Amino acid sequence: MTKPLRLGIAGLGTVGVGVVKIVRRQAEMLEMRTGRPVVITAVSARDATKDRGVALSGYAWESDPVALAKRDDVDVFVELMGGHDGAAKDATEAALATGKDVVTANKALLAIHGQALAETAEAAGQVIRFEAAVAGGIPVIKSLTEGLAGNEITRVMGVMNGTCNYILTRMEATGQGYNALFEECGRLGYLEADPNLDVGGIDAGHKLALLSSIAFGSKPAFDDVQLQGIQRIELDDIRHAADMGYRIKLLGVAQRSPRGLEQRMTPCLVPANSPLGQLEGGTNMVVIEGDAVEQVVLRGPGAGEGPTASAVLGDICDLARGLRIATFGQPATTLQEIPAAQTGLPAPYYLRLALQDKPGALAKVAAELGDAGVSIDRMRQYGHAESTAPVLIVTHKCTSAMLDIAIEALAKTGVVDGDPVALRIEEL
Repeated sequence: MTKPLRLGIAGLGTVGVGVVKIVRRQAEMLEMRTGRPVVITAVSARDATKDRGVALSGYAWESDPVALAKRDDVDVFVELMGGHDGAAKDATEAALATGKDVVTANKALLAIHGQALAETAEAAGQVIRFEAAVAGGIPVIKSLTEGLAGNEITRVMGVMNGTCNYILTRMEATGQGYNALFEECGRLGYLEADPNLDVGGIDAGHKLALLSSIAFGSKPAFDDVQLQGIQRIELDDIRHAADMGYRIKLLGVAQRSPRGLEQRMTPCLVPANSPLGQLEGGTNMVVIEGDAVEQVVLRGPGAGEGPTASAVLGDICDLARGLRIATFGQPATTLQEIPAAQTGLPAPYYLRLALQDKPGALAKVAAELGDAGVSIDRMRQYGHAESTAPVLIVTHKCTSAMLDIAIEALAKTGVVDGDPVALRIEEL
């Protein structure tokens, strides 16, 4: 009889339970597709008495995930606990040290410690797989490392946080503001324990750092990702963008330029009729551009029990078949340290500001923008709000550094109230 692939699962939350369900429900299919049985031998979680809606009595229980990682009857350590330090990191290192492959859904762990873990794994002949860490059920890691391996990737971009996309699309559909929909997401259980991981762009930034590493052969560099959340997006921004034929998305973009490697996870305007512009609700989408393939669009559920567990099983099946690929698509020791681009490639920008109702105020704004090298493509002024007039400006292409200089100068004019909102207009 063919030797089974034995799993040890650490973390029995939504995703862990989903993996258990698939392994139990699809045992025969998994064996047919991989050529060997896939079985669970042991599990680990904080509370052994909790009812998780799935039978666990047939598996050995370890309260300590490190102990699970060291068990002799485990071939693959499946890390589904989360967190970039502590138990997840310790148990992953223990698994590698005792000759086990690792499958994880932990984007934060790999975005921060991925280089060291990959080098450790590859030096020992072990494999780390992490399809479930990026974009839920979308097979984007497999697409980059396998299907598109013959391409020089020129740009990777996408909507990688379903909570943010849900808030932004619901703002447009319902006319509710950000705060009301943030509270709704909390009631629905869509937010992380630390909500800033979602709405602040950190969760999606971890994912972008991993995709960027694979796409450009660079060491994972989460600290180089420019992060800006959606907290300052107002209903007026949603409406103004729609008037111009755009929609606002929390968009991750990674691309090489003469200035270095550009990585940003920020709110952007995208054409409303583009695939990204048409994306609704909690769905994710990743767009990959390569020299040979041109453009590939991958769309699907970015989270949830079934989609994420599906991605975990995809990695497990590859290991059962004997498919062994370097963590980031090439040996970790060959990954480069690419300098971070201090300023991105030029693009048009959307600029909203509250202009005081004073003579010559608009002229001062135009002058400061011009002095910074920022030219105006179009401008609209909307109805007055007490003593200020909302003004919307769309610039011609400029760098973010030029716009930052202009915004800093505007604050000193005495005619602009509050901080302007500046959003890049991404060309697709």
